Amino acid sequence: MKKFGFIAHMPDEPGSLERAAGVIKKYEGNINRIQYDRRIDPCTVFYEVTASPEAYSKITNDLAAIGYLQTSLKPLSFLKFSVHLPHTSGSLSQFLKYTTDSGANIGFIDFDDAGRHPDRLTVSLNLEDPPAVEQLLDQLKTRYKLEILEYDTTGKHLDDTIFYVRFAQEIRELIGESENTFLLSFLADTNHIAQELMNRGNNPRQVFDSVLLTGRTMRATTGMNFYADIQKILVTDQVSLFCFQMPCGGSIYVLTTREEALMIDTGYGIYHKDVMKMFSHYGLGDERRFSQLIISHADADHCGAGEFFPAEALMHTGTRDIIKTNNRAYGSRSEHSVLEAFYTKMINLFSQFSPSKNITCLPPAGTTKRSIFPVLMTVRIGDLELEVLEGLGGHTFGQIYLYSGSDGLLFTADAVINFSSLTPERAAYNSLADFLVTSVNVDSDLARKERRALLELAAETDQNLVPRQKRCRICGGHGAVSVLENGKLVPFGEITQYSVPAP
Repeated sequence: MKKFGFIAHMPDEPGSLERAAGVIKKYEGNINRIQYDRRIDPCTVFYEVTASPEAYSKITNDLAAIGYLQTSLKPLSFLKFSVHLPHTSGSLSQFLKYTTDSGANIGFIDFDDAGRHPDRLTVSLNLEDPPAVEQLLDQLKTRYKLEILEYDTTGKHLDDTIFYVRFAQEIRELIGESENTFLLSFLADTNHIAQELMNRGNNPRQVFDSVLLTGRTMRATTGMNFYADIQKILVTDQVSLFCFQMPCGGSIYVLTTREEALMIDTGYGIYHKDVMKMFSHYGLGDERRFSQLIISHADADHCGAGEFFPAEALMHTGTRDIIKTNNRAYGSRSEHSVLEAFYTKMINLFSQFSPSKNITCLPPAGTTKRSIFPVLMTVRIGDLELEVLEGLGGHTFGQIYLYSGSDGLLFTADAVINFSSLTPERAAYNSLADFLVTSVNVDSDLARKERRALLELAAETDQNLVPRQKRCRICGGHGAVSVLENGKLVPFGEITQYSVPAP
């Protein structure tokens, strides 16, 4: 027995759900999940069933035979027009016969003989077959005075009577043409989290809007619209640190000397070409300049461009396994969360996830600790030495931190972030993830414990550096490099902005 998912498209009439359930019962299938909300789409139902492969095949064959099985999400043609009907008995019935024969689905119809236009009927139609649109128009034009208000064959103006087809078309615009099987699977996954969040009191429409806005915001900040906020900090006589805040997602850090460069986190894959142009602008060379990548954790905005760099990517085994399983909650108490699994797939899809294949995993923890964190190893660039600290798994399993007490650097990944340094645009983008997974931390209790310990470590380091008139610079996974002032994070040094030069 296995679990299978499928989408049914059935008539919006009494008995349709019972008829589909009867087919599933006939072959001893067990319904694990069903979701239907006519406020979203009056004809689309999502199922997950447990059955043998043979029984599932028979279930889908029977549903297909009665026209209930949805196997494609073709862009439909949308037609809106007004037509002048004679005030005679049967004129509307005759008109509707033409639309029915063309296979059109009426999404909107409006007529009132006491209104401003007593002889005008306004109609919007969705049609699967574009040639049928032309044929219908030809038929109507010979019989009625007709005014075309809207005609679209791209699927951009579909109305809410076929919400999921329209949603699939909007996904196509973000990722390009995709196979129906993939789109149907993605649609079912999106519907599943909409069901989960609706059961927690959220509006399901907001779920679909948030998914689309995530992808659209990323795409809208590439190319000529790409930008970043930059900090450059002299760490030692030999080593400089760059912090690049991306338009969306995590910050990229580069430690550089005259001879080499080391990158901590890579940003989204979708930004890679823009990032390399920016690196060139700041004299950081191309992909071959980097001797090593250090990946703090497995979220796409921190490791999603690793494949473009030939250097090895140093990461925790947990990070490697999250990448393999395509589930950011792997290894945590939230591992079986529907929300976490979907969010990982979605963000990887939209961000063009391309993690490194040249991976070196960190050694297991020994007995040495820094605060509450095991020290896994040290890495060096120039005269800077950084301890690699193993996190507890609050944000994700396998998240690591980097620390230099003598030179005042603490890379905290997503455990400590100066949220007040985020622009409104970045904060709004980050809030989409908070909504879709309810919490970006897979274990909030551990996350709070890690944050408290890291801030205490930063404060202790500050005290030790006072005689040398230096500070502990906290390099969070998002936002500006900051220092602690009276217990609050304050951006350190000057922040400048990079934007794409005009052609």
